[in-house]
Amino acid sequence: MLNNDILNALKTYTEKMTNKVSLVLQTGDHEKRAELKDFLQQICSVSENLTLIERDDNLRSPISFYLAVDGKNNGIHFSGIPSGHEFNSLILAILQSSGTELKLDSTLTNMVQKIIEELHFEVFISLSCHNCPDVVQSLNQFALLNENISTEMIDGGLFQALIDERNIQGVPSVYLNGELFANGKIDTAQLIDKLIERFPYIVAGDATEQLPLQDITVIGAGPAGIASAIYAARKGLNVTLIADRIGGQVKDTVGIENLISVPKTTGAELTSNMQAHLNDYDITIKEFLRVDKIEKGYPNDNSPKKLHLSSGEIIESKTVIIATGAKWRELGVPGEKENIGSGVAYCPHCDGPFFKGKDVAVVGGGNSGIEAALDLAGMVNHVTVFEFLTELKADKILVDKAEAHEKITIIKNVATKEVIAENGKVVAIAYEDRDTGELKQQSLSGIFVQIGLIPNSNFLNGVVERTQHGEIIIDEKCQTTEPGIFAAGDVTTVPYKQIVIAMGEGAKASLSAFDYIIRES
Repeated sequence: MLNNDILNALKTYTEKMTNKVSLVLQTGDHEKRAELKDFLQQICSVSENLTLIERDDNLRSPISFYLAVDGKNNGIHFSGIPSGHEFNSLILAILQSSGTELKLDSTLTNMVQKIIEELHFEVFISLSCHNCPDVVQSLNQFALLNENISTEMIDGGLFQALIDERNIQGVPSVYLNGELFANGKIDTAQLIDKLIERFPYIVAGDATEQLPLQDITVIGAGPAGIASAIYAARKGLNVTLIADRIGGQVKDTVGIENLISVPKTTGAELTSNMQAHLNDYDITIKEFLRVDKIEKGYPNDNSPKKLHLSSGEIIESKTVIIATGAKWRELGVPGEKENIGSGVAYCPHCDGPFFKGKDVAVVGGGNSGIEAALDLAGMVNHVTVFEFLTELKADKILVDKAEAHEKITIIKNVATKEVIAENGKVVAIAYEDRDTGELKQQSLSGIFVQIGLIPNSNFLNGVVERTQHGEIIIDEKCQTTEPGIFAAGDVTTVPYKQIVIAMGEGAKASLSAFDYIIRES
């Protein structure tokens, strides 16, 4: 399964392993077990510090295995063959089990280590899911940090009976001690939030070493936030970057062909490149955290801004750049929230494979909606696009492709009214013909919502002025209505939400913040 290039790369990665790691495979019969065994044997062949052991440890299935260090199960389990996007999850788990430094911020490390309850996570994934590896890798790190925590990646494609039993129709779907913990479009920051909600003592009374006064603190790590942080660091300033995840919405984008000088790339590749560029500079990065509120200080006295983080930390900064981007807009109709992960989805690349051979809908006729329809048409039986306006908003080249596709039907000038479900699964969509007012229903199994984005600015109530849509109002220098607070990218009033524009705005915001510092200090 692994070619020589991959094996040679693995040899390089494993050269610095300090602990011996065993891959302990459950015995028994399964049609995929020979393939999994060969896969694991190839991985173990690259280093004398890796060993494959077969024995009956009463695991979930003969295609289940765990990692052991010094003969002891370290809490990281896999059920299925972690190839595709999950291959990196396995390799990272092996390297981190052997002593490679974890990627979590020290504050988050302390929080996870405080948990005293026994926690067993199950993460149901699809090998085609772009978001799933982040969740799997974070929970793997939690298990390495705290012996009370264990976690298991489960490939839904190989455990269909279990998928049906739990009515899972979206990934990642995370269970904690047998009960649903989080599902749908989740990330590490949301997992942290849910842990804090369930175990508030992991934050309370935390004596965290406080950072010195920062010159610029950037909130958000999409194209605008990363550009801001890099430009600030190049000025020799003290810079902190706070974000729920590196890459932001860009990380979920499959194809990018309009980033000038880069003819074609993907969201994952661009995110990796931005992360690498970020790492070239002395920037304090606090990933997987959220800013709950900002104290803007007293007017005209140059007092620092105070940022309160979800971890309980407080960061003081001379200036702040808000680059928190936007998130998927919800329909806001009955049945939507109740069926997220059970037929309602926002990521066609992640959840599309669960609807193979079924009929689905895409709500939204912009670029993201038509791209989703084209993507889904390669997996499902049929796609119906529902568009509120009388004409599609997507680029003509995309519209032409969709209209010519035999598996895509487009219905325009309709309003979605309800998501209809039975026995915990979506079975139909109710919509209104806006010409006649007639209410109609269409039977289907999945609804993919692609109706645009809304700015991530709710935490700024009373801090800066925003439009009725939540966009931060800025001037030509990215200055908000509050002196010393700047904003850039999709969270602002700047038109045309594009990657290249966000990068330029991020750079501009940083230069403006630098100018503010030297004039006001």
